[in-house]
Amino acid sequence: MGVGISPSSFFDVDSDGHVVLSVHVQPGAKRTGVVGAHGEAVKVRVTAPPEDGKANQAVAELLATTFGVRKGDVELLSGASSRQKRFRITGLAPDDVTARLGQLF
Repeated sequence: MGVGISPSSFFDVDSDGHVVLSVHVQPGAKRTGVVGAHGEAVKVRVTAPPEDGKANQAVAELLATTFGVRKGDVELLSGASSRQKRFRITGLAPDDVTARLGQLF
């Protein structure tokens, strides 16, 4: 992770206590994975194309796997047709998100 970047800058906690993660997506990539930071968002790459919601679904699956939650616990809140997206992740404590992101980059 870059100097001065805190994993907690990539997410907020909504009024229900759920984590809302900011994500920058690169669809149509050679490999799927979490690759680092893009401003104040987590940058991810997915092999799925940006059509018919395929990339959004791939990102949701990647986030579920990355954070160890069910796919149904990851919900796209905004940015369906944009590279900048916000996903709500339920069943995950903010400290767990910070720790996992710290391990990734």
